[in-house]
Amino acid sequence: MSTDHNKFQAIISHCKEYGFVFPSSEIYDGLSAVYDYGQYGAELKKNIRDYWWKSMTQMHENIVGIDAAIFMHPTTWKASGHVDGFSDPMIDNKDSKKRYRVDHLIEAHAETLPEAESDALLQQMNALLAADDLAGLKKLIEDNKIKCTVSGTVNWTDVRQFNLMFSTQLGSVTDEASEIYLRPETAQGIFVNFLNVQKTGRMKIPFGIAQIGKAFRNEIVARQFIFRMREFEQMEMQFFIRPGSQEEWYAYWKQERMKWHLSLGTDAAKYRFKDHEKLAFYADAAVDIEYDFPIGFKEVEGIHSRTDHDLGRHQEFSKKKMQYFDPEINQNYTPYVIETSIGLDRMFLLTVCNAYEEQDLSTPEKQDSRVVLKFPAKLAPIKLAIFPLTKRDGLPEIARELMDQCKSSFYCYYEEKDTIGKRYRRQDAIGTPFCVTIDHQTKEDNTVTIRYRDNMEQERIPLSQVREKVLAAIL
Repeated sequence: MSTDHNKFQAIISHCKEYGFVFPSSEIYDGLSAVYDYGQYGAELKKNIRDYWWKSMTQMHENIVGIDAAIFMHPTTWKASGHVDGFSDPMIDNKDSKKRYRVDHLIEAHAETLPEAESDALLQQMNALLAADDLAGLKKLIEDNKIKCTVSGTVNWTDVRQFNLMFSTQLGSVTDEASEIYLRPETAQGIFVNFLNVQKTGRMKIPFGIAQIGKAFRNEIVARQFIFRMREFEQMEMQFFIRPGSQEEWYAYWKQERMKWHLSLGTDAAKYRFKDHEKLAFYADAAVDIEYDFPIGFKEVEGIHSRTDHDLGRHQEFSKKKMQYFDPEINQNYTPYVIETSIGLDRMFLLTVCNAYEEQDLSTPEKQDSRVVLKFPAKLAPIKLAIFPLTKRDGLPEIARELMDQCKSSFYCYYEEKDTIGKRYRRQDAIGTPFCVTIDHQTKEDNTVTIRYRDNMEQERIPLSQVREKVLAAIL
């Protein structure tokens, strides 16, 4: 697995410099593992979100979307297992008072070892995690003399479980009865609304419910830019099926989701499937779609065959029947579920990493270079930049007229300042696929120069064709 941490740092810097991602509340020195999306980041994120939503709900007749609340009745999380089981083993260094997630601490140390030793250490760790052997994990850390990165000591506390849910109070009285949680995942909002959607939508199995929304996890070691955050966005779809058909539908959604990723033009070699080594007790199959980031192959999306666990647990805790009557087989049953779950923030990072290129354009006569973001046109924050060559001779008026024709159909950008070359470079850096220059010839024959981001080629086309040319590329 190759990594390029210099490239990753360059991408992080680029995201800030060009208005994609900022550290949250930066004027107050920021908040660890919380980020704000800038003007171009918000637009890119929206375009990814819309592309997923359309592919799920508009392109599938048997999938509908909902938007469930972030706050849910606390029993929801008891039923889902998050209250008792949603925790990670943590360890504190007594000298620095810094807390680490045990697996991250050991993994970071393993990266410094030769491959064979690294693999052996990770195998030991996985076996201890699977057995919930907290004392064994502490001994493994001590035996390998794994140090705190701050204090440089191996003075560790015992390993303890730490629940990852954020809790808060509902209402004005602070007592135990009013404690609720910020949701750690969006899936439960779908499960508790299963019957509402099925009955009001007159849905027949198999059918799916999709949702996009914020989730919150109190990650102790949140790292790697927006890859692992405390506040993040998920795009999930729960597909309800007849028990016994899960193998066929799991295979279907595994391939369907990979097709979606590749539809954006990404090299298939940058993706891989990785089966889960350890399945959750309720799952009978689970796989991750991983992408080759500059920091190595990392999970972007999960496809899980969850059996009837979720609806069964909510039926048990709510005492309400979560069943479906199947007229084809004249039978009531609790449906099984295939889940597809993709992190929107991770997909955003993937899109930026995949698009980012540093190009040396030097010639024997001149040193030159550019940074370009080769976004798929349909995802690019700005689709078309419009430049009058000068600020006079009626050129801005023609440019503004073109802007008015196009801006209701797609996002445009208008600029008069600086040389055309500098303007092109700025648009390359934010990933704009098309730039159009209005010059004096435009006044004579109604043609413009259109410039293509990826190959920097230019051609002369009629002004009247600009809007259609851009629309053809983004639809």
